[in-house]
Amino acid sequence: MKKIMITAYSLQLGGIEKALINLLQLLDKDHYQITLVLEKVEGIFLDQVPEYVEVLAYHVSDDKNILVRKLKNRLKLWRWKLLHKNQYDFAISFATYSRPGAHIALNASKHHALWVHNNYEQIYEKDAGKIREFFMDVQASRFEHLVFVSYDNKEAVCKYIPEFEKKSLVCNNIIDYKKMYEDALETVEQKHRQTTFLNVGRHEEHQKRLTRIISASKRLVLEGYQFEVWFVGEGVHTLKYQELVREAGLQDTILFLGKKSNPFPYYKLCDAVVLSSMYEGYPVVFVEAMTMHKPLITTKVSDYKEIEEKYGIVCDNSEEGVYLGMKHFLDCGYSIQNRFDPEKFNQEIIDKLVKLIIHDEK
Repeated sequence: MKKIMITAYSLQLGGIEKALINLLQLLDKDHYQITLVLEKVEGIFLDQVPEYVEVLAYHVSDDKNILVRKLKNRLKLWRWKLLHKNQYDFAISFATYSRPGAHIALNASKHHALWVHNNYEQIYEKDAGKIREFFMDVQASRFEHLVFVSYDNKEAVCKYIPEFEKKSLVCNNIIDYKKMYEDALETVEQKHRQTTFLNVGRHEEHQKRLTRIISASKRLVLEGYQFEVWFVGEGVHTLKYQELVREAGLQDTILFLGKKSNPFPYYKLCDAVVLSSMYEGYPVVFVEAMTMHKPLITTKVSDYKEIEEKYGIVCDNSEEGVYLGMKHFLDCGYSIQNRFDPEKFNQEIIDKLVKLIIHDEK
């Protein structure tokens, strides 16, 4: 049985965290002994960790005294190394940005991988120095493998740090499609009354740009369209978005449903899923919408070409683009031509993971 350690920050609501839960649930417990190490043992997905996964806490000191904080964290890392040094067959640093997670994974096994979930070219606005600084800070050069969740992400990073190319591969996040179908049967109070757009995710403007949906909705309502937008999720800008909706008089059009550990009944009820983000790694909502056989309206984020002319409407990465995408759907609808095969999607990912874990270089 292979011993695997996976590190992450927490299990709060988010695409990375949901992808991690799916991975934990689908790794074969008869072949892998799994330890999950979290900086914060908390979050909406915590109760979805399988019981056979050992969960450990690695709390980082937040002492206000910088010297004291650094000393405490250094001593903690040394103690951790003494207990866990090379005790695992494979280690994964799953939250790309987590420096402690990277340290732990690098010391837990001689074989390790850093997962890269976001498009750092867009995050750092094509600043080569900042991109390199970020990856050096999480010790990416020390990892045996870099696993990108989308082809666009890999291409973007390796363009700036070409020495990463040889040890990089693309592996989408796994999905628990059977549970999606099961969870979609849950009864919810929300009723489908008219054409409904669904947005699922964290409320954070720099990346998610939900103001684009709010502005587009205001224009469309003024033009006489009748529809609803359901926001499933919460975040640092929820109150800001709610205020904008009130100011625009859209309380009957845009509904805030809060964060949901199970968003799939809303996928089942909606007519289309809207992604208004400025950037994404590989959006979890892509595979969720495709699995639930719902059309997507998405901005041009990572791997959008997988959606274009197959699973939905791709629009410009702008407020105008989101408006035109929603308007096109209201006018013409969208019919998905090819049904997505989630079992095949998962199997390709599992095959790649198995090769990594057993150190198969073929």
